Amino acid sequence: MKLSHIQDLFAGGLFVLAGVAFLWAGQDFEIGTARNMGPAYFPSLLAVLQLLLGLAVLVSAFQTQDLPSEPLAPTDWRGLLLICGSVVLFSQLLPLAGFLVAGPLLVLLASLATPETPMRHRLLLAVGLTAFCVLVFRVGLDMRFPLLPPGLF
Repeated sequence: MKLSHIQDLFAGGLFVLAGVAFLWAGQDFEIGTARNMGPAYFPSLLAVLQLLLGLAVLVSAFQTQDLPSEPLAPTDWRGLLLICGSVVLFSQLLPLAGFLVAGPLLVLLASLATPETPMRHRLLLAVGLTAFCVLVFRVGLDMRFPLLPPGLF
């Protein structure tokens, strides 16, 4: 076997590693059955699917076709840090400022990862996603999280 696609090797390895990590992290929770699902049922199912996908990608890295292999593109550290940082900021800001402040900030900060997006589109996306999330999670699923900062109501 000859390694022909280094990108697939790395991607498949990350998928397998993440699938194994999620399976290991959920081992203390009850899985249950398809009829009576426990808290680990669906996450474990997703972890197994991710593990299988990773194995398939790993196998594809060793295909013997004569396809040209492209070099790895440089990592976009700015975009990676902006997206990860926006999620961390959201998690810390939500209990203090409420969802109507933390949600749009999450979207606006993460949208800076692609600087060519016009500010008008970023603002529309922030407002639209925040409204959608409030409708789905607060109204539809009746999840209780603060919408406004605690001192305002």
